Amino acid sequence: MNLIPRSRATDWIVDARKFVDETPTSALVALTIGTVSILSSLGLFFTASPLTSVTLLVFLVSAAYGWIRHRELTARAVTMAMTASMILILALIVVFIFVEAWPAFDVARAEVFGISVPGLRLFVQTEWAPRAAERYSLVPLIHGTVMVTLVATLVAGPLGVASALFVSEIAPAAVREVVKPGIEILAGIPSIVYGFIGFTIISPWASEQFDLVGQGTYLFVGAVVGLMALPTVVSVAEDALNSVPESMKDGSLALGTTDWQTMTTITLPAAFSGVSAAVLLGVGRAIGETMAATVMLRNSPQLPEPLYNVFYGYDTLTSAIAAQYGEATADQLSALFAAGVVLFITVMFLSIGSQLIERRMKRQLGGHE
Repeated sequence: MNLIPRSRATDWIVDARKFVDETPTSALVALTIGTVSILSSLGLFFTASPLTSVTLLVFLVSAAYGWIRHRELTARAVTMAMTASMILILALIVVFIFVEAWPAFDVARAEVFGISVPGLRLFVQTEWAPRAAERYSLVPLIHGTVMVTLVATLVAGPLGVASALFVSEIAPAAVREVVKPGIEILAGIPSIVYGFIGFTIISPWASEQFDLVGQGTYLFVGAVVGLMALPTVVSVAEDALNSVPESMKDGSLALGTTDWQTMTTITLPAAFSGVSAAVLLGVGRAIGETMAATVMLRNSPQLPEPLYNVFYGYDTLTSAIAAQYGEATADQLSALFAAGVVLFITVMFLSIGSQLIERRMKRQLGGHE
């Protein structure tokens, strides 16, 4: 009797040997050819080789043979290959963004206590002047993004949670069947449509009513982006509210509480983690919004005076990338990639945070991860 526990690597080796022993030789050959050909296709594609189509054809032929003779094994192998390819492509995109942004971080070095910190001047300077002084600062862009995101969160957060509570707990079945498809339709409207409506209707009205010079304000851009993020918040928050066990609600009602008291003291606190995740996802949508901000804002990176003035709107990270990418020089292009790195890291942390919060909600409510 073997009393020494096997390591995970040993288990994988044993499982691999068992798989090879139990799998027919023809299936192993087809699987090997398919794996080698798809990896070769991916590598040749990035080198712009004309042999890419040949290796891809070999993969399709081997997959077709495996699907006819060994369908279950081929399905598992193809799905695993597609998943691995997706992860590899995402990794390459991340590497490409950081590599392209590195010249900007390298040029914008600054010393702190004798230590050279890459990219520090991007977050210390406040002037974005690519043509006049070749200075690049992400501070005005980050400020604009934060202002738009705050306004959008104030719009999408309360409205989204209230709408989700209505759809989940209050609305009759007939109303729910109409409202839910309507929310999904709102999620499918292209962002440029929202931006065009904001530019042609909201911005001129705001400019006239508030006596503004020019169009585009953080206040109304944030409101438009908040309406765009609203379907995401409503859908995720509604799922969180629906996941609260009915036994908790019935127990509260049995103690003599009203429906409103049950919703505010039982349902919302129990689903708080999921609702928070919904708001975080909405914030991520607001941070990454491009077209509405590009159409409505002035596309002139600078800081307003005072900093909390929401009645002027200059630029955000996404709108600067969209507006300046086509005519950017080498250093300016690297600075725009640096803005993309900031966006990527911010949205990544928001997504991870929302997933962690959602897992916490499932554990609290006795769900399964």
